[in-house]
Amino acid sequence: MKIFKLVFGIICCVLFVLVSFQSCAAGVANSLADNGEISGSAGIFLAILMLTGGIVMIVTRNSQQPGGSIACAIIYILAALLGFANAGSYSDLNVWAGLCLILGIVNTIFAVKLKKKQ
Repeated sequence: MKIFKLVFGIICCVLFVLVSFQSCAAGVANSLADNGEISGSAGIFLAILMLTGGIVMIVTRNSQQPGGSIACAIIYILAALLGFANAGSYSDLNVWAGLCLILGIVNTIFAVKLKKKQ
């Protein structure tokens, strides 16, 4: 569990850069097309939440309390809901939202396991 949190925390921090650039490009495309979509802005918020969740995963990887996993689960599930709700023409946002949903579920499982250990 500790190594999983460290590895995926680092991966999420690196993916922040990729998702941010894609979201900026989607935002520019939405502005040029004047289609009223907000998928680029939603992607930026998802990227920020992904970075936040990654940092929390890295910082709390050695904790024996379930609080860090609960916080990560909440952050990732909020990011997933934001991404799925506002994907629009930026279809890659569904992929990033799916990854966030999976990480939210995994962190929920970690929190339950840590709670049972206590």
